[in-house]
Amino acid sequence: MRRIILTLTIGVILILSFSNAFSQADKGISKTHNTIRFAVIGDRTGGAIPGIYEQIVAEIERMKPDFVITVGDMIEGPENNEERLRNKWTEYLSIVSHFSMPIYYTPGNNDIETGFMESFYQEYIGPPYHSFDYQGIHIIVLDNSRWSSSNELPKEQMDWIKDDLEKNADARQSFVFCHKPFWETTVVEGNPDSLHFLFKKYGVDAVFSGHYHKYFSGLYDNILYTNVGSSGAGTAGPGPTGLEYHFVWVTVDDKAISIAPIKMGAVLPWDEVTAEENKFIYNVETNCISFSQPFLISENNYSGVASYEVVINNFSKEFRLEDTLKWDVPNEWFIEPTNKPISIAADSSETFYFTIKNQKTLYPLPELSLNFPYGAGKTAQTTKALPIAQQTVCHKADKKPKIDGKIKEEIWQNGITHFLGYDGTTPKTDSVKFCFAYDDNYLYLASYCADSDIKSIMADIKEHDGAVYGDDCVGYIFQPDPNKDEMYLIYVNPNGYIFDQKMEPNASGYFESDESWNCEYDVKTKIGENYWSMELRLPLAQFGTTIKKDNFWGLNMMRKQPRLNDAAHWQIPWRYGPEFLGRLIME
Repeated sequence: MRRIILTLTIGVILILSFSNAFSQADKGISKTHNTIRFAVIGDRTGGAIPGIYEQIVAEIERMKPDFVITVGDMIEGPENNEERLRNKWTEYLSIVSHFSMPIYYTPGNNDIETGFMESFYQEYIGPPYHSFDYQGIHIIVLDNSRWSSSNELPKEQMDWIKDDLEKNADARQSFVFCHKPFWETTVVEGNPDSLHFLFKKYGVDAVFSGHYHKYFSGLYDNILYTNVGSSGAGTAGPGPTGLEYHFVWVTVDDKAISIAPIKMGAVLPWDEVTAEENKFIYNVETNCISFSQPFLISENNYSGVASYEVVINNFSKEFRLEDTLKWDVPNEWFIEPTNKPISIAADSSETFYFTIKNQKTLYPLPELSLNFPYGAGKTAQTTKALPIAQQTVCHKADKKPKIDGKIKEEIWQNGITHFLGYDGTTPKTDSVKFCFAYDDNYLYLASYCADSDIKSIMADIKEHDGAVYGDDCVGYIFQPDPNKDEMYLIYVNPNGYIFDQKMEPNASGYFESDESWNCEYDVKTKIGENYWSMELRLPLAQFGTTIKKDNFWGLNMMRKQPRLNDAAHWQIPWRYGPEFLGRLIME
């Protein structure tokens, strides 16, 4: 055993020798038991980065914990095709087959999004929620993959949790694993949480979650809460201390429960980023740099010039913000000045002015960055891309278009035809055209999707709110009122079936979906020899608005073509939030 330890990295030796790095996460244990060590592995998917999860699996294997447990998002979802779903689970299980110790699994939203996906989870993994014991430690695995809060969990599962905790109240310790950190918007804020109530009542010692792809932690009512970041899923970049891809090491001995995030074989303190610091950093990342408005792009024209205002907000109550604003300026863009020294007093703001021009190509966008202090010796870099807003026209219809899917009326003769691939370059998809019209009562949408191999079109879904987004489809994000953070997502496939939902920000600013929302609509599609087309009529009343000339809606649109493994986007990235939308101007 001594020889094995000597082959490990210095960071690992510190773990095995119980370094003071764990002192911040110690929780006393009174009885004498064997020491147990296990690893908690974070999200793999949600934009998986090839090779990262495999590397972390190798690191954990070298450290030889007693067992490994995930916090979910092990395969890329959603998925509605049996063959692809089986391939994804086979691939994942092949990756973790390198572990020589037991591995236990927690379901994430990418693993179980539908009943169809749940059936395969049970086949390949087992029950979505269950419990087991390991040398006196009781471990509960919950399934919150399809819900947005503790109060939404099915009564059957809540009853099971309560019963399981009661039956195992005398366990050496109790740990809970779930995917989504409901606690981050309830417990951290001092708000009621039905799961936390049970955990506190029955003496749960620690709770682990994932989902947000970043690490944070907190001690609440003597329960250690830890959110595990990315173990291979896409991230917005390293956190404020450089912590990005990692896993968590847990040691349970006679004296304490010790928790530490580990990256690149090194040991980091449990309170690397506290929940309170995470909220402050999120505020900095979201609101420190404030652009006066989007950089407006004329329809199908990528040239523009603007005198531009940028507001810098110093949210710190303690630190003066002294740094240099730095623009990263790609080709086809001109910004003057590119560097601007700033010195802003605590709890105040200042406005800075730049001249910005675009010549031809939009992407990549210019990015503005600065370093922001958030604690003694702690600095976070925040970077924001210049927001742009493409513009297109919604024409007033003198005559109601006939909803037949044929796209032949005069009002559909003009439309948007210039689209972008995932990386901002020319997409691989066949050509596409989107058109818009309105009258006093309706919004009308039309799309024409060329397809050079129409026999290979994917149109498997034949039910409302099925996984339409996995088929060939067109998608829209609408923000009817630019003053309200309410957005609506609508996908339509060649069969004329729709997936729709309403999007609103939660208390933390993350957009949550309300899939119970169903739009009223009339839709017709047509599949021709080398194309498919769609017409859609939407009553305005359901959006709580009317249309007035020269007003605008926030808009993004896309066409997915699975056969070519690409999509044609109007704006990238395809994300929820006013800053990611263009403008649909009412003519």
